Amino acid sequence: MDTATREGVSQAVLDRESLRIGVIDLVVLVGLIVFGQLSHGIDPITAPLASAGTVVPFVVGWLVVSLLAGLYTRGVASSPTRVARLATVTWLGAANVGFLLRGSPLLEGGVPWTFTAVMTGFGLVVLVGWRVGYAAFLARS
Repeated sequence: MDTATREGVSQAVLDRESLRIGVIDLVVLVGLIVFGQLSHGIDPITAPLASAGTVVPFVVGWLVVSLLAGLYTRGVASSPTRVARLATVTWLGAANVGFLLRGSPLLEGGVPWTFTAVMTGFGLVVLVGWRVGYAAFLARS
């Protein structure tokens, strides 16, 4: 196997830093959704199934799209411009997967345009914002 092939394969493997960032991404995403639910009077403790019905589609979307987009490959986390681009693409794709799943007959809950606009906008601000901030911190270190 030549060097270029070996390097390409090692680039696709998740390292500890990427795994840690991925867990934080999921915590931020779930936090964003739970915050929205609480602001609409839905308590995730007393209504865990209703809460899960909103959280799970977006987590599934994030996991699938982030891996397809390469958000967790080595070197992405420390480049603010690269992480901004990939996190934006990932969130837009993940949000749409979440909307499709949430609007399907498998799950309760609709997908009104106000929900899609608010989720897409706040998701971009929160998820991309935290990732770019962290990338800028890493780039300085």
